[in-house]
Amino acid sequence: MATALETESTSKPFLRDPAKITPWSETCGAIRCLIEESDLAAAEVHHVKIQDAKLHYHKKTDEIYYIIDGEGKLILDDEEISVKKGVVVYVPRGVKHKAVGNLTVLTVCIPRGVLDDVHEVE
Repeated sequence: MATALETESTSKPFLRDPAKITPWSETCGAIRCLIEESDLAAAEVHHVKIQDAKLHYHKKTDEIYYIIDGEGKLILDDEEISVKKGVVVYVPRGVKHKAVGNLTVLTVCIPRGVLDDVHEVE
């Protein structure tokens, strides 16, 4: 049996410019979906300007946050960590989390389908 990495991709290469995508509000702030579920890639990638983020978790999705700009905090269950430009944070599924501060982040969501897997706690 072939592994996920050995099977053929169902997606085609593409380029997407965040400046050409209209942001919309969601649990973490203003989001631009750079790679979305319908693209059939292995993951989703979102460009997010954090604003009024709500504490939430995902049952099926792991997230990787890359801080593009700004500084602030990430709440991870009962832990609070400081983050700044250039930092990467891994958030496994099941961890209640939210970002606080003036942050712009690139979020990689694995597997795709995260927008149907957001469970708000507050």
